[in-house]
Amino acid sequence: MVNGVQERRGPGALTQGEVLPRPSAPQSEGFKQGRTVVMSLLCGAFAGAVAKTVVAPLDRTKIIFQVSSNRFSAKEAYRLIYRTYLQNGFLSLWRGNSATMVRVIPYAAIQFCSHEQYKQLLGGYYGFQGKVLPPVPRLIAGSLAGTTAAMITYPLDMVRARMAVTPKEMYSNIMHVFVRISQEEGLKTLYRGFTPTILGVIPYAGLSFFTYETLKKLHAEKSGRSQPYSYERLAFGACAGLIGQSASYPLDVVRRRMQTAGVTGHTYGTISGTIREIVAEEGLVRGLYKGLSMNWVKGPIAVGMSFTTFDLTQNLLGKLRQLGYFPW
Repeated sequence: MVNGVQERRGPGALTQGEVLPRPSAPQSEGFKQGRTVVMSLLCGAFAGAVAKTVVAPLDRTKIIFQVSSNRFSAKEAYRLIYRTYLQNGFLSLWRGNSATMVRVIPYAAIQFCSHEQYKQLLGGYYGFQGKVLPPVPRLIAGSLAGTTAAMITYPLDMVRARMAVTPKEMYSNIMHVFVRISQEEGLKTLYRGFTPTILGVIPYAGLSFFTYETLKKLHAEKSGRSQPYSYERLAFGACAGLIGQSASYPLDVVRRRMQTAGVTGHTYGTISGTIREIVAEEGLVRGLYKGLSMNWVKGPIAVGMSFTTFDLTQNLLGKLRQLGYFPW
């Protein structure tokens, strides 16, 4: 009552002593973008670590055959794994996996995160923001993501290859590898094999991401479900790994030979020279495609698990964030 007149109050009017609630500040576009980047980095790191740890014994065996002149076969690969187990114990099958983790966690985090960013960038440029990219930009986004990750983490890949093919007495830990290579062979050695790595990662990453994204798109169109089941993701990732790794495999062999030249007694200097020497000593198919059959087992498993883990972890974190479990 004010001056004898009843004051009208609307349904949202305040009574005496009440205070208007402060409106929550809308999240800035930069904050949302930063949150997306952090989530992509975390999911990518976890995906890479899980996938590489599972296939580490097969990966180590493949590298040993790649850098030697011994003929590869499934029987010889099994004998090598079994002999390593008998001589050095079960955990020796994961020798070099610590170096792999040091490399693969930042590599996978950067690759998956940058892929998301390249997709957004190319989507905005081509007018497909928020949608599946057309084929060519889809291929470009994957290639750029792989190239970005490889350029940043290459010395760690070099260290991992050295640890995989040498006895434990030669290099005791990751830092020891860095120190010995720097002192005995020079810092340039840490980037030996860099060119074939980049040349190989362009088709590998491009075709892997392209195949996985394409299969998911086709699945959504045929099934009417926006999200595939886990086993479907694994199958899509396996196909992506099979195609991507088969296309770039000879360059992977060349890269490993150049990386390990300092401890195998060879002097591989250039890509063309390395290819000529491998072909002259071991033949075209047996040399440049040595271990490919093992890669057809290891690669699809690793890539399938990597893509699946990334997607599922990203979906899980998104749901937890919506429920308020994360401040960001």
